[in-house]
Amino acid sequence: MAPPSTIHSMVDRSSGELLSFHEAAALVANYAQSLARNKPATESIALAEAAGRVLAETLRADADQPPFARSTRDGYACRAAEASTHRPLRVTGAIRAGDPPAGSLARGAVWEIMTGAPVPRGADAVVMLEYVESAGTPTAPTIRLLPPRTIKAGDNVVLRGAQARKGALLLPAGTPLHAAQIALAAACGCAKLKVFKKPRVAILSTGDELVPITSTPKPGQIRNSSNAMLAAMVSAAGGEPWTLPIARDTAKSLDAALARAASADLLLITGGVSAGKFDLVEPALARAGVRFHFTGVRIQPGKPLVFGERPRGSTKHALNRNGTKCFGLPGNPVSSAVTFLLFAAPVLAALSGRIDRGPRFALARLGSDVKLKPGLTRFLPAACTFALPIPEVDRVPWQSSGDIAAMARSNCYLVVPEDCDHLEAGSTVRILLP
Repeated sequence: MAPPSTIHSMVDRSSGELLSFHEAAALVANYAQSLARNKPATESIALAEAAGRVLAETLRADADQPPFARSTRDGYACRAAEASTHRPLRVTGAIRAGDPPAGSLARGAVWEIMTGAPVPRGADAVVMLEYVESAGTPTAPTIRLLPPRTIKAGDNVVLRGAQARKGALLLPAGTPLHAAQIALAAACGCAKLKVFKKPRVAILSTGDELVPITSTPKPGQIRNSSNAMLAAMVSAAGGEPWTLPIARDTAKSLDAALARAASADLLLITGGVSAGKFDLVEPALARAGVRFHFTGVRIQPGKPLVFGERPRGSTKHALNRNGTKCFGLPGNPVSSAVTFLLFAAPVLAALSGRIDRGPRFALARLGSDVKLKPGLTRFLPAACTFALPIPEVDRVPWQSSGDIAAMARSNCYLVVPEDCDHLEAGSTVRILLP
């Protein structure tokens, strides 16, 4: 796929010409939009297996929804104009949910009705049980709407086809399938759905300091937590994670790992993307034929971010007919998580066939003052209550971007704009959602 015209050539970090967050985000969004024109392959799966997948065909109503006028309350089906006179009305029938529609409502009469039951012909409203008084005799019962309450036509009734007419478009292709969408498909009788195949996402951690999670680290070593974290994030975002063995800080090890990952749709590399002596990822990507869109963004954490793609056929190892999209993420876990959410996730969404591709932001009230040096857009681990009347958020104390414990205590990231040095308690702020 040819890159969008807005894609930048490689930026030299030593010159200080880094993209702002908004520039990088817009570039990635345009790239994802262009990428989404090439739809993934599809497969048919059982509805019970569809949670988290992406719909590959339109879902249309197989019948009017609802297929009959139905009551939304327990009460009495009536003519609204008659009930609103507050005169006694005869109870001449009863209908429960599951009963077939039967008969018509006579003048001056009501039918007892249950929630979900078909509304009889002639009735145009349902009066709720708690708003009537019962009278008459056991053989000739009556009810009366208690004044001063009145009722109008359509109250507590959903008309046939009010939700959708037969053949109407209910869900477009590209819709992520969660509980509500699965319920809708079930209501249409879809025992199977056509979905897009999951993109394969290679996850490669680099660094001589890393050891497998089952190992006991020696002095100077740490366990490889990033692979497990990113695999979970990829799965949640609809991809198929493929974790690769740790690559060491040598050209030979990196070249071999990149060759192995050539069949992936998306490659996430963690570590080795800064400008230090042993940060060898960018040169290795260049040797593998990767075309860079940008290297570095003015954000914290995540400044030394690399984004590029290995075009189709750039090496003899390039097995993916569409090429491999590549992100070099900073090695510290918080940095990797933030940059994945902001930049890699929209590209993964496009590869998944999803129509919703952007990072998810929300608004909240800040609980306490935040003072920081301007110059970078910051995404700080935070905890939000998501309570009424308005969500409230506060920073989680952290010890730099390697603080996994702080990240685990957070449920969002507080966004501090690049030109801001002070956020006041009580102000409305943006948060990045996981």
